Amino acid sequence: MKKALIAVMIVCSFFLMTILAYAEAKPGFDDKEIRIAQFGPQTGPAAPWGAVARGGALLAAVVNAEGGIHGRKIKYFIRDDQYNPAVAQMVVKELVEREGIFAFTGGVSGAGGHAVKDYLAQNKILWVVPGTAALNTVADRDKDGMPSRYRFCSYPLFEDEASIVTKYAVEKLGYKKIGIVYQNDVFGKGGLAGLRQRLANYKMKPVEEVSMEPTEKDLSSQLLRMKNSGAECVLMWVSPTLAIITLKTSQTIGYKPQWIAFDGLSDYQMMQKITGGLFEGVITAAFVPPIDSKDPLVSKYREAAKKYTPEERWGTYYLAGVQFLEPLIEALKRTGPKLSTEAVIVELNKFKKWKGLGAPITWTPQIHQGTDSVQIQKCGPGGSYILLQDWTSNELATWKKK
Repeated sequence: MKKALIAVMIVCSFFLMTILAYAEAKPGFDDKEIRIAQFGPQTGPAAPWGAVARGGALLAAVVNAEGGIHGRKIKYFIRDDQYNPAVAQMVVKELVEREGIFAFTGGVSGAGGHAVKDYLAQNKILWVVPGTAALNTVADRDKDGMPSRYRFCSYPLFEDEASIVTKYAVEKLGYKKIGIVYQNDVFGKGGLAGLRQRLANYKMKPVEEVSMEPTEKDLSSQLLRMKNSGAECVLMWVSPTLAIITLKTSQTIGYKPQWIAFDGLSDYQMMQKITGGLFEGVITAAFVPPIDSKDPLVSKYREAAKKYTPEERWGTYYLAGVQFLEPLIEALKRTGPKLSTEAVIVELNKFKKWKGLGAPITWTPQIHQGTDSVQIQKCGPGGSYILLQDWTSNELATWKKK
């Protein structure tokens, strides 16, 4: 009996010590490391976008090789969410409650992001920067009209992207007959709204608007409608899978407009491969600079990838992973050795036209949508990158005027 009582007392003492130790622990970091994580599709239907999470690991390796941040190294975690919201919930909870994550970055799934955003906010976990416009803080605000305190965004809204590229099509390319093929969901309808907004500014309307379900396989009727409308230029606000079907079907029916797509199709090497070479000549918005750019930061990370991750394909999605993590790294450096979530938030809210790989970012306590700017690029021979227009913002964006 005494032995059993002693055993119970030992177990209870162990759990009490564990609870006390956890209560006294600094959340997400200690004197030697800062724990940062990203969830994303390493497998499943969106596996190519998994390179985004792995790109973050490259920046962590570079920072650590340069000595870390105020004596602390970055410990970087990746979890496969399989592009499944339920799995995203599971892996994020595991990362927070088991690994003690200080902050998240990236996360390319809109559905997965929506499944975990409230959980992260309730646990006061930073998220800098979500890898999708679906997690923007323009539409998603609290009852007082304020953005989430813990989520900082810089991925441009789909409406802003579409408005900017439509302006380019009208003013630079001279097109008057413009249509759009769009995915029948929030993402696709965002592109449609941006097109309509910009054309209304010219007292114009789309000559045709064609919606597509994400799982459709036969787009013949929709694209025949577009061809018969006489559209000379067509915006393509669809997933890579639908883009493949769109371009192949258009080739079959002899329809060759100028295609202009959203930035999620701007990995030209991949798009050229999966479309069988049909992506050449397509113009896209771009959130990430060309991977063959001579920009000093692009060159720095390109060389670092050869050293630290030679097994990875150097591509747009991989570089995007670096870009999503950059602002958090900058804020951690600005915060200094006395680290806390609140201290990092203070520094993030001071960003004013801060420039990393992408467009300049400005955050304030009232606005956590850092930019609306994109580049405009064109797919050249062999999946090469042609920069047509540097970072451009949407002067029609209403959210900036609030």
